[in-house]
Amino acid sequence: MYSNRDISWLSFNYRILCEAKDQSIPLMERFRFLSIFSSNLDEFFRVRFPILNLYSNLTDKLRNKIVPPPSKNLMKEVQYLLDSQLNEFGQLLTNELLPALENNNIILYYNKAIPPQFDLEIRDYFFSKLLSFIQPIFINATLSKDLLLGNNIQYLIVSLSQQNSDLLTHAFVNIPTEKAGRFHSIVTSDGTQHIFFIDDILRLFMDKIFARFTIHSIFSFKITRDSDLDINDETASKNILAEIEKKLLKRENGMPTRLLYEAGMPLALQKMLAFGFELSNKQLFEGRKYHNLSDFASLPISNSKLSFPAFVPAKHQLLNDHTDIFSIIETKDILLHIPYHSYNPILSFFNQAAIDPEVETIAVTLYRVADNFHIANALISAAKNGKKVTVFIELKARFDEANNIKWGKQMKKAGVKIVYSFPKIKVHSKVALVIKRNQNTKKGYGYIGTGNFNENTAKYYTDHCLLTTHSKIISDLELLFDGLSKEVIPEKNKGYVFNTLLISKNNLLDCLKAEINNQIEVHKKGLPASIKIKVNNLEDKEIIDHLYAASVAGVKIDLIVRSICCLVPGIANVSETITVKRIVDRFLEHSRLFIFGSNLEKQVYMGSADLMTRSLHKRIEVITPILDLSIANELENNFDMQWLEPLENQFTASQPSQDPKEGELQHRYSSQQSIYTFLNSITDE
Repeated sequence: MYSNRDISWLSFNYRILCEAKDQSIPLMERFRFLSIFSSNLDEFFRVRFPILNLYSNLTDKLRNKIVPPPSKNLMKEVQYLLDSQLNEFGQLLTNELLPALENNNIILYYNKAIPPQFDLEIRDYFFSKLLSFIQPIFINATLSKDLLLGNNIQYLIVSLSQQNSDLLTHAFVNIPTEKAGRFHSIVTSDGTQHIFFIDDILRLFMDKIFARFTIHSIFSFKITRDSDLDINDETASKNILAEIEKKLLKRENGMPTRLLYEAGMPLALQKMLAFGFELSNKQLFEGRKYHNLSDFASLPISNSKLSFPAFVPAKHQLLNDHTDIFSIIETKDILLHIPYHSYNPILSFFNQAAIDPEVETIAVTLYRVADNFHIANALISAAKNGKKVTVFIELKARFDEANNIKWGKQMKKAGVKIVYSFPKIKVHSKVALVIKRNQNTKKGYGYIGTGNFNENTAKYYTDHCLLTTHSKIISDLELLFDGLSKEVIPEKNKGYVFNTLLISKNNLLDCLKAEINNQIEVHKKGLPASIKIKVNNLEDKEIIDHLYAASVAGVKIDLIVRSICCLVPGIANVSETITVKRIVDRFLEHSRLFIFGSNLEKQVYMGSADLMTRSLHKRIEVITPILDLSIANELENNFDMQWLEPLENQFTASQPSQDPKEGELQHRYSSQQSIYTFLNSITDE
């Protein structure tokens, strides 16, 4: 009755690949979806594949202790899906997308020799630019165990011999994409753009890199390493910042989990690499000539006709960049739909707080911080202006740890009170609180969102942001920040009682189960009952079982789940009334909504929590009820527009996600476009 989370995730990534197959999408956007597919797959091997490999070595007794227990054949199923998806990727690229580029006078030299007409320009580029980044490493036949190659970085292994010698040796040559970029572009006089992989330029000049050697073969490969940070709770509880900084230095040298090698590499070379990096046969994957095709996102093509039209956010009907945002929030709760609305009002919220003489305190939780982080600068300004500023920074946000540490240190230096992670739990909430005091009058302004405080991801993640002065919400936010500032997990047994907000590790799980059970009782009374939920992931067994019980009782349940979905809809006598859809489009669906009931009786919630076991038990998440009826209706309308997505986006019982075959995905309806059009129409009224 439960789908495997990794199989479900792979079906989600395949759904992204299907977007690249959709001929109604602009050509460069199709390459972008190929890039996302490839990037996701790399993260899968860095994070999930080590766990799957561990599962495959468990005894039946240990395997059955996992809930739900993974199949004995799980690794084979995963490898089959990976092989089939990568095959489709290659077929789509070579048979459709590359010819489409050529039809637009763009030639990407993928498995194509560099024509002699470019010899002089390519030679100049190699010797003046590319060569300075090349760092060859000679190796012996046994591959020294202390040889560490970068995580997920591409290399060429070159087999060579000294002139007049039969003794074969080998060398690694790095492909320096971080320094030089992945591509080199030349535009000829006829207007045709020629794009070359720097991999091929290196191969062309390998005899210059090894001038005194005879080159016998060149093959590409990369090593993927386990990138999860294994934090020692006991040590970290004393100094989690030092512990994570120490672990970050070792992440790129984590245990290898995969060798991806170019097809045609001799078995002897495969075995040498596998032995040197201590990899088993099931961790070896044959690939094509080029790896890290997430680099397709950086193809140097500037033809705007090949991309989506420029996106201009809708103006919020109550806000503009020059509004005194606090005076507006005092009159009415404000809901922003990002990226359909501009993120500027959120930046203004912090910028205005930093200089407002009545602002006394500012508190905020940060999970993934942008590189160029305007909000951090506003918080620094606020501290320098004499305001009490408290920032909780989650240091265990995977792959953003270093950036979070950097900003934490800068803010602390400026006088901001910094509270770092709890060792055994992540603070994933997206909340902020501003307190203003005018003589004896105290007023609170709260922010609760579904996405991170990150102006970069706000351009392409769909999220909801609520700005409110509702006294019950403000009181609960004050209580939450009281616990965080004291480095206390705000649990009930520690005296933290929240009357309005739903907080994981406190009342969140119980409240969600109570809302589901309430809809069962409503249905039994013959009244309209329904459950509408939109999340990124649905994996928690306890929640799934409650949804199954509601379905058995006859409650209509509509779920929008972007990625992992372990619930199986449409099973007779189990989940017949449950329908699940997945939406993949121009923007990454990221918001979390929970709607129980209908009409005036409905309860609407939004916040940071997915329905993952880790979200409900191992994180501090915040979900707020929507207390303004007009905003509750707006969020339900948003959900209903997305529910009109076609059946191609529907999950079935027989298949965790029934994805469209090639040519079937026609984008007859785009809920994202509909939402954008609707919000613009409101602005125009």
